[in-house]
Amino acid sequence: MSNPFSALALALALALPLSAAPDRAPRAPQRPINLNTASVTELMQLPRVGQKTAERIIAFRKQHGGFQRPEELMNVKGIGEKSFAKLKPFLAATSAPRPAAAKN
Repeated sequence: MSNPFSALALALALALPLSAAPDRAPRAPQRPINLNTASVTELMQLPRVGQKTAERIIAFRKQHGGFQRPEELMNVKGIGEKSFAKLKPFLAATSAPRPAAAKN
């Protein structure tokens, strides 16, 4: 008869890799995300920003005419000081390029 502790140890050893979290680094964009031009998809590249938060950022941008500084992101519902501190290295707030005026 086999040792019950050996069977338990074997079962745990086999189950452990299945229950462990995958080795994934937190997502982070390769370059700064411009708060004034980014799409929902681009904003979702930011750590801890899902679709709803990205949509709120765009709604805020439209309502207030864009972001002058990245710190204004804390005015968006759901983004406080702690969240902003994690996002700040990945943010930019430059103005969107304006289309060239048509010549007559």
